[in-house]
Amino acid sequence: MIKIKSREEIELMRESALIVSKTLGEVAKAIQPGVSTLELDKIAETFIRDHGAIPGFLGLYDFPNTLCMSPNEQIVHGIPNKDPLKEGDIISVDCGALKSGFYGDHAYTFAVGEIDPETEKLLQVTKESLYIGIREFRVGNRVGDVGHAIQQYTESHGFGVVRELVGHGIGKEMHEDPEMPNYGRRGRGKKFVEGMVVAIEPMINLGTHRIKQYPDGWTIKTADMKPSAHFEHDVAIVDGKPELLSTFQYIYEALGIVSDEEDEFRASS
Repeated sequence: MIKIKSREEIELMRESALIVSKTLGEVAKAIQPGVSTLELDKIAETFIRDHGAIPGFLGLYDFPNTLCMSPNEQIVHGIPNKDPLKEGDIISVDCGALKSGFYGDHAYTFAVGEIDPETEKLLQVTKESLYIGIREFRVGNRVGDVGHAIQQYTESHGFGVVRELVGHGIGKEMHEDPEMPNYGRRGRGKKFVEGMVVAIEPMINLGTHRIKQYPDGWTIKTADMKPSAHFEHDVAIVDGKPELLSTFQYIYEALGIVSDEEDEFRASS
């Protein structure tokens, strides 16, 4: 059942989402060759707790850490470890936080130093597809409209769209209805209404869309071992239109990036 949020609840969710956004900004400052994903995980846990929230992933379904850290061919749900990142790696950092009874959850895929042009294009197209999907999240549209838009754009560039892993509704639970696939047909699926809040998260592979799971029971990787990219935002429908609750601006400040990509989805002043 889809749980509609009031304006007051959406504002509480924005607080949770922004804690995640700021946490990712702190992690962005520390990503470089030689740092381990376990070190980054400790930075995130400390920052979340210092800002009055609880790590949303730690212990959720028995996950052992604060961040899902998924480098290179890993798609999602990678477990932080002591292995150092290397020049040319990419790393998906997925983070959640719980505050005032509501979850925030979003993700960004970082380049570690200089990466090859093909992988750079994968990251660019995947992030662009996130906003293409968000534009379809408005009153009167349906789940299939978002998935179709993401699928059409990413597949037009020759990339593979993961089928088994999807976005989701979010609120007092980390995962709520509806499921939000990154593929689909227009006009299909549940209809969007005012007050819905979802996490839209394209997971796009450089090669095949097929996946495999590591023996750890968590980590998902591409079947052909080619890189995968993952970007995620929390989005609410406010006055019929999509409004971002999360932001990449703290990441961009850390990395020295100037971007106006979120402007059309900001709250009206």
